[in-house]
Amino acid sequence: MANKAAVSKDAPPKSVAPENWDQRLGFLMHDVSRLRRKVFDEVMKPEGITRSQWWVMAHLSRHDGMSQSDLADVLDLGRAALGGLVDRLEALGFVRRGSDEQDRRTKLVLLTPEGRAMIERMRVKSDAMSEAILQGLTVEQRHQLADMLSLVKRNLLAFDTVRA
Repeated sequence: MANKAAVSKDAPPKSVAPENWDQRLGFLMHDVSRLRRKVFDEVMKPEGITRSQWWVMAHLSRHDGMSQSDLADVLDLGRAALGGLVDRLEALGFVRRGSDEQDRRTKLVLLTPEGRAMIERMRVKSDAMSEAILQGLTVEQRHQLADMLSLVKRNLLAFDTVRA
């Protein structure tokens, strides 16, 4: 059974007032995302790692050993920009490049033990930060928020720009 949000993409639900709802929601989502990144940057500053670097490492923590090219595509970065980030992370000892056994020309990006230790410190700090920014929400509300944002994400990924 298709969900109602996917079926009625052209019109807002009847319970929603038309007074710039989409703009308010868009700004709110953007502001929350921007502020969360800004706060996390401040939390990570003592570790000496930049937003771009922690973003690469966070992705590798879930998908270690990706090709540099695939990693650039997933993170929506140019290959040269990602190459510079990997160079800096490699100099810090957090990642290393390795060859793909299937294709020796392909360079894989792998977390080092030091990189895994940094990921663990990042997780501890991220958990503490999340507790602070979600203060006042019950566990049930947190799950509802995650579910609603996941639905919005799925709808955005499925959005047909041809129909828009």
